[in-house]
Amino acid sequence: MESVGRHLIMEMWDCNENLDSVEAVRHALTEATEACGATLLEMFIHPFTPQGITGVAVISESHILIHTWPELGYAAVDVFTCGKRIQPEEVAPVLQRYFAPGHVQVMEMKRGIVDARARVPAGALVR
Repeated sequence: MESVGRHLIMEMWDCNENLDSVEAVRHALTEATEACGATLLEMFIHPFTPQGITGVAVISESHILIHTWPELGYAAVDVFTCGKRIQPEEVAPVLQRYFAPGHVQVMEMKRGIVDARARVPAGALVR
């Protein structure tokens, strides 16, 4: 089976650092992009009041996204990459270094599987 991309979901709990630092999020996304071999096109960082940040690195291969909840010590990360040369799993060590989580969970999903048996009718709910 072939797919058009890989989608990693990363949960980081009990983070001890940088969840409310715009500069740290910017540096983390920049280094994460470099670490996985992607090409950065644009970056957007939005700080929330009173706390929390959403940052997205738009890469030519798709995106790397982080949402932080400093009050919960939690960060949610979404890494979607297309093509075979990008290594999205290389993002995890970079983000762990920046946010120092006590617990991490990473899940991967293959996107756009090109296999007739894997196709689901339009409107069907996949569980």
